[in-house]
Amino acid sequence: MKTQASMPSDGASMVDLAYQDMRRRILDNVWAPGYQALEQEIALQLGMSRTPVRESLIRLANEGLVEVIPRRGMRVLPVSPTDMKEIYEILTALESMAAEMLAARKPGDAELKPLLVATKAMEKALVKGDLDAWAAADESFHEQLVTMAGNKMLADAVFSYWDRAHRARMFSLRLRPTPVNSTKEHMALVDRLRAGDAAGAAAVNREHRQRASRELLVIFERFRLQQM
Repeated sequence: MKTQASMPSDGASMVDLAYQDMRRRILDNVWAPGYQALEQEIALQLGMSRTPVRESLIRLANEGLVEVIPRRGMRVLPVSPTDMKEIYEILTALESMAAEMLAARKPGDAELKPLLVATKAMEKALVKGDLDAWAAADESFHEQLVTMAGNKMLADAVFSYWDRAHRARMFSLRLRPTPVNSTKEHMALVDRLRAGDAAGAAAVNREHRQRASRELLVIFERFRLQQM
């Protein structure tokens, strides 16, 4: 954790640091759903004053990650099965559109390299049994896919829902089956992109995301979870 002495003195920078730190704690479930804390408690954890914490909480509330409670600080909001089903429906549709747009350009190996690197990293992580590294590489693949489509508004829409999906995925990472099929599905998608097969790329990505959604919803049902 950074100390106050090591942080920039500029107010905007302090807010950005507070926001990024708090957001990461929420996304990685360090602050689990339902976690509640006063502004002063958060400020002490982050080693800064309450002002940047307060401004950061407003940003996080606007993103749907926390609820700001007057005189009681904040509460990290949970994600329900219905939330996840709807989020994955949106991500599946938009990501598949991104895959279709990228494939239409018939990208070469040089442009596809970030996707190949991420897929190789997923393979290595599974060999080592490092699920956290696998999850990071998997997210890198999908982030690159959406960004490479070249439509900023589409990417912004995807990433606005990404955080809540990330929290549920990390929560359930060790409850789901080992993701041995993901690498094959990613390589099949890269092959469709390289071939310029827009419809095929969209179909492969759609099935990949729909499978992930089914697995996640099974976790909710099996463990009788009302929220994550």
